[in-house]
Amino acid sequence: MEDNDAPIPNGNISIMLDPADQTLFLFVPADRPERFAKAAGSGADAVILDLEDAVAPAAKDGARAMLVASLSKERPTCATYIRINGVNTSWHADDIAAAAMLGVDGVFLPKSESAADVMSVRRQLATGMQVLSIVETARGLATLDEIAATADRLVFGSLDLATDLGCAHQREPLAMARSRLVLAARLADTPAPIDGVTLSIKDEAVIEADARYGASFGFGGKLLIHPAQIMPARRGFAPTGEDFAWATTVVANASDGAARAVDGTMVDAPVLARARQIVAAYQRFANGS
Repeated sequence: MEDNDAPIPNGNISIMLDPADQTLFLFVPADRPERFAKAAGSGADAVILDLEDAVAPAAKDGARAMLVASLSKERPTCATYIRINGVNTSWHADDIAAAAMLGVDGVFLPKSESAADVMSVRRQLATGMQVLSIVETARGLATLDEIAATADRLVFGSLDLATDLGCAHQREPLAMARSRLVLAARLADTPAPIDGVTLSIKDEAVIEADARYGASFGFGGKLLIHPAQIMPARRGFAPTGEDFAWATTVVANASDGAARAVDGTMVDAPVLARARQIVAAYQRFANGS
């Protein structure tokens, strides 16, 4: 679990994301089909039916069969993804075949380490299905730009990366990796990346602080492991009341885009654009969307 120190303020602004990029993904074990409908109605933006870490090796083939049987009868009512097993595993090919047949929104590819990994998966999926690459190894971090150029979206596998690097799963040791993901996504012109999990399930303050910390880097969403994390995480990605008050003042007084002082602070076109993003994000949160 990451520490929950408050992020360093950036002037008056603690969030600047396009609200359309903010997405909360809830993991559900693929061998628990009785949980699929509940997860879809939990308030998460999307569910990830997990064939990888949530399923023991001996149970993977059975989990895939249960997944296919369940989704063939009834599809979740929200965006649905499958986390397949990695390219170097014996389950990988069958996982892709199942995902392609089911026609889900896309797949999460764990331990993505090259553009070739991404393109191999993409070639086996139906047109329009997404490949979201989880970057969670040192090698994946080293080849991040080529992965970003071929994937539909980057995802930060913070726990596995910390293990691979032998570092603590805390903010400071992983700050460089977070910055690299955000930069690579921006250069590839893909949506803002998805931040990794928080291990705490019931400590809402920790969950909210982790989400706010990720948002301060420019992450556009978060991986969740329990429905109880949804609302704290959503609050973390929403602007604070102080942010909203500042942003509405800027928009009201500088809507023509001309540089001027507002409450003793210089406002120009980039600052106005950020203020408008904050207003949009705040309104989206307030409307529950």
